[in-house]
Amino acid sequence: MGLDLLEKTELWINNIKLKDVNLNKLASTVASVLNISEEKVLVVDVRDNHITLDILEKNIPEKNIIGKEQKLLNAIKKLDGVITYEDTFIHSNGILGMICIDENKSQEIVSNINVIRDDMLSHIEKRAIVFPTGFELRDNMIEDTNTPFLMTLLEKRGYVVKKGSVIEDDEYDMVNKLNDAINQAFGLIITTGGVGAEDKDKSIESILKLDPTAATPYIVKFEKGMGRHVKDGVRIAVGKVGPTILVALPGPNDEVRLVADSLVESVMNKCSKEIIAEQIASKLREKLIWKH
Repeated sequence: MGLDLLEKTELWINNIKLKDVNLNKLASTVASVLNISEEKVLVVDVRDNHITLDILEKNIPEKNIIGKEQKLLNAIKKLDGVITYEDTFIHSNGILGMICIDENKSQEIVSNINVIRDDMLSHIEKRAIVFPTGFELRDNMIEDTNTPFLMTLLEKRGYVVKKGSVIEDDEYDMVNKLNDAINQAFGLIITTGGVGAEDKDKSIESILKLDPTAATPYIVKFEKGMGRHVKDGVRIAVGKVGPTILVALPGPNDEVRLVADSLVESVMNKCSKEIIAEQIASKLREKLIWKH
């Protein structure tokens, strides 16, 4: 895992002169030193005594950044038309500023960063939020039995759990609330309901908006357009955005109870989203077989 550059992606090289320099070669040289793809480095501004580069790679291994200032300067000054001086230096307002750290101290710094990162990820992994969905819950037409059950189960497994607000039968509302929960560093986000085949069911589509590669196995398939069905089946979804796992479960309480232990166990065992999704789906399929 590397350093998340967030929005601070600009790198300045100061006290430098250029004369007929090929900017593509300059960008390529910087990319080579940072060990990232050439297309991820752009020269975005050239002034009389400094140049500005934009690093488009959002996540770079620490070893590619820390203490690389001199190596980078040595590489670019070999290019035709680049003139550097004793006081030529690099700076950035973000994480990229770590390029200027003393290379002899880089291992110690990386170790400290790794400890901080691991602590932060461990904290995120144990934060969960549960969102009920649907107008029938919003309007208090039915009792929400899923959220208290899941919160109790998760708390027993060591999670700090928050009850989310009811999500509308609306993709825009769901994507916004799920994305907000991701930004609040919840490691596990569970929705209940909205996985059916009617036009009001938006849970699967919403998770796919946030993770286009989410695992969405079918529980049951049927002919699209039959009755109220505008989709070709019922699915569940498991997606992943950064360290956050998103899970869309069915609404019926007996189905939530059936898969809850397996879900929590597989998440805590750090199973892939595909495995988590298939474990949930297989239990729900078995239930349908026994019912018929």
